[in-house]
Amino acid sequence: MNYSGDTHCDAGSTCVFVNEWYSQCQPSTGTTTTTAPTPTSCSGTTKFKFFGVNQSGAEFGNQNIPGQLGKDYTWPSPSSIDFFISQGFNTFRIPFQQERMSPPTTGGLTGSFNQTYLSGLKTIVSYITGKGAYAAIEPHNFMRFNGAIITSVSDFSNWWSKLATEFKSNSHVIFDLMNEPFGIDASTVFNLNQGAVNAIRAAGATTQMILVEGTSWTGAWTWTTSGNSQVFGNIRDPNNNVAIQMHQYLDQDGSGTSDICVSSTIGVERLQAATQWLKDHNLKGFLGEIGAGSNSQCIAAVKGALCSMQQSGVWIGALWWAAGPWWGDYFQSIEPPNGTAIAEILPQALKPFL
Repeated sequence: MNYSGDTHCDAGSTCVFVNEWYSQCQPSTGTTTTTAPTPTSCSGTTKFKFFGVNQSGAEFGNQNIPGQLGKDYTWPSPSSIDFFISQGFNTFRIPFQQERMSPPTTGGLTGSFNQTYLSGLKTIVSYITGKGAYAAIEPHNFMRFNGAIITSVSDFSNWWSKLATEFKSNSHVIFDLMNEPFGIDASTVFNLNQGAVNAIRAAGATTQMILVEGTSWTGAWTWTTSGNSQVFGNIRDPNNNVAIQMHQYLDQDGSGTSDICVSSTIGVERLQAATQWLKDHNLKGFLGEIGAGSNSQCIAAVKGALCSMQQSGVWIGALWWAAGPWWGDYFQSIEPPNGTAIAEILPQALKPFL
């Protein structure tokens, strides 16, 4: 930067890191300390066991149920899977609509599966796992079915027992029980998740990892204030192969709808309390969704988040939101070859953590 002046703050000021190129002296209210800039490389890390992208498409068109394949919804592209595997990634989350899998007209959650839709899911899962990668399958329903909040533990558990039976011979399948419940008491969400874990194992699916998600859109930054932290420490799996899935976006309201990040350090800050909670409860975390804009501040924020996760030793996976063939110019699209996030996010923010 060609700056040759003093690099120390005066007494009564504190050096505050702004980004990896710039720090600023600001008035201090206590003992003067120096905050070191975030290093450009991340040391002392444990690499993620599961690292990849969400492959979105089969959950599209949820206003049209059952909808038409190719018009209302689509399945991920095998060529997209191949691209990410060639880059070194190994995990793909496959959202789908529960109402398409279990049509309300044929019994809903307690009825039979739509075999055509199930076949579509099985096809892409087989493609992914046939490449040696992992496929996380998840109903993208926010703990709602056919317009009503799911409250029956027995219905939800039996539904997962049936689905797990379809995939129990494939150890590279991950069962992600429900995407982003919200507007529901954390204890209700916990009971639904625990019941499903028990049912999956009882169905003979003993080798697959299970991901459980909390209320309040399973946000990492609200994990300790939403009620999740009071109940999910009690999650139990007889096979000891369960992880807590959280999501985190870096814009002002944490919704992932803006490409402007709050700061270059917001990723670290929003994960800090959740990371400590995982450590305190001897649980593993899985960041099922992270996304941000393709600009220097967001790239620094994503890198900071992933670095802190790998340094913590408690986060076993992370997935970018999202790839998928129908995203167009969506600012977080990482669909090859021309998704907006391909040019900068992929090489600068994600690949350094492989």
